[in-house]
Amino acid sequence: MNTSMDVLDHVRLNFSPSGLLFLNIALAFIMFGVALSIRLQDFKDIIQKPKSAITGIISQFLLLPFLTFLLVISFKPAPTIALGMILVASCPGGNISNFMSSIAKANAALSVSLTAFATLSATFMTPLNFAVWGSMYVRFYNNQSAQALLRPLEIDQMQMFETVFILLGVPVILGIFFASRFPAITKKIIKPLKIASLAFFVVMVVAMLSANFDHFMRFVHLVFFIVLIHNALALGTGFLFSTLMKRPRIDRRTITIETGIQNSGLALTLMFNPKIFPPELELGGMAVIAAWWGIWHILSGLTVACLWAKKPMLA
Repeated sequence: MNTSMDVLDHVRLNFSPSGLLFLNIALAFIMFGVALSIRLQDFKDIIQKPKSAITGIISQFLLLPFLTFLLVISFKPAPTIALGMILVASCPGGNISNFMSSIAKANAALSVSLTAFATLSATFMTPLNFAVWGSMYVRFYNNQSAQALLRPLEIDQMQMFETVFILLGVPVILGIFFASRFPAITKKIIKPLKIASLAFFVVMVVAMLSANFDHFMRFVHLVFFIVLIHNALALGTGFLFSTLMKRPRIDRRTITIETGIQNSGLALTLMFNPKIFPPELELGGMAVIAAWWGIWHILSGLTVACLWAKKPMLA
């Protein structure tokens, strides 16, 4: 498997920070639509009964990186692929998880709370998990090429706070205020907003693919199944652990989605930061893994959310 994947290290993806900015602005709009179905009491319930929130945090920041490490030593992919998987698993949940939880009729307030906590704590937990499990991988195989890729990650705390405030805080506050102030209008627009948001996600997937279409057509077969299995592992971890912890079904849906939807955009941002990974390092494998994760988890997450949306919510 290593030999066939080594070709990925020479790939150079088209990564656009301006495109990521546009995506974040669009996500802020989507979050406004998600917040229309949230009440302040929902957040109070989470604080008073924090077991589901704690379950989600453990699932995402402890279990997923650990199980990812077991996965890479079982599959034995190329070092850049392995460390790319570990980096993605070390990142916080993506903001699109809130939208998917809304579609799935899950606990949207719990989803927003977990995303906010995960994003803020990522300044500490993402570098820690990457360092711990990355070094474990390097020691397990005594791989010198992997050692060169094991860089200390630096995540701007102020930037993460701004992300939470702008992408989550402001849209959620405005959405909750709008729903309480204009309930009649909210009832009329909430469904069209969800449909419009779903249509936007389809366009977004197409746009993400088009920027690197040639690369994906040539190399996606090398990472397709490993990303599929890795993402299935993440979704399954969230579902099985929350079930083991006897969480309500509505919270199980949320924890499943939060664990299965990772902020691969952050992983790409870190990879393309020359202060962390110098340009002379060949990171094609890491970048392809993170980029395909970013597309695949949207497809898998929307599929799971739409299937759950058709199922009646039981206790």
